[in-house]
Amino acid sequence: MLPPRMVLLPSTVGFIFLLNLFISLLKWIFTTFLRTPKNLTHYGSWALITGATDGIGKALAKKCAQQGLNLILVSRSHNKLKAVETELRAEYPDTKITTVEFDFTGNISNGVRSIEKAIDGVEVGILINNVGITYPSAMFFHEVEEKVWMDIVRVNLEGTTRVTKAVLSGMIKRKRGAIVNIGSGAAIVVPSHPLFTIYAATKAYVDQLSRSMHVEYKKFGIDVQCQVPLYVATKMVSKVASIEKRSMFIPSPDDYAEASISWIGYEARCTPYWPHSLQWSFASLLPHSILDAWRLSIGIRRRSHSTFT
Repeated sequence: MLPPRMVLLPSTVGFIFLLNLFISLLKWIFTTFLRTPKNLTHYGSWALITGATDGIGKALAKKCAQQGLNLILVSRSHNKLKAVETELRAEYPDTKITTVEFDFTGNISNGVRSIEKAIDGVEVGILINNVGITYPSAMFFHEVEEKVWMDIVRVNLEGTTRVTKAVLSGMIKRKRGAIVNIGSGAAIVVPSHPLFTIYAATKAYVDQLSRSMHVEYKKFGIDVQCQVPLYVATKMVSKVASIEKRSMFIPSPDDYAEASISWIGYEARCTPYWPHSLQWSFASLLPHSILDAWRLSIGIRRRSHSTFT
């Protein structure tokens, strides 16, 4: 028979493990299904959204309007901006809407000046940095043309940083605001994202920027957050991943935005759409070598698909 001390130690360790698991589960249930969303108008009366004419950005613009926020919509396409503006005005006639044409692959300085002009004297309480681009298809690092990777860096990294800096000063003066940076599971959920390396690296920057700013500016009343979606049925995802239909684990932009809006102002990093958080939890249990091999095999299959279709 084993001495009582030798039985007690593994039993205690097992109990602590199960207790932590149970507490984590309760916390997940509360934050996902029970926690009350914040009143976003508390941060200010306007929301500025980049990449606002398609996908997640457009869906979040609608949700912000539903929350009673006025909108500054930023996109490179004049026609799309006007179409979205018309659509939103018809649905939310009391919402004030300003549009800013800004091609993030072009002259960033000119675009930022346009944003600064649009926000002058305006109480921007919410900033959603949604604009982002990736490769046209899966590629090895050495195959990516300079213009492609420079545009990715300019849009995902420089654009996000400079727009944030432009809006931040007003939030500091008012001592309130919320900044939401749309990250990617490509940079965080899986240990690597081969064949989309530069895209994943820029989104890792977005994550670190957000979490560090969350600590820096909390004392100023400014909540900074990186939201980490996995696949969402957007045009960009359809183009690079051949995913066109929504499913339980691949939400429509509207479904994602419904979850997204309720998480604003809370954790520094979050995965708002709950089936995505389940996928993340499952992925965290697997060895990195298995996930790396899986991601690489998916990328190679997509290369073959894009080559022969």
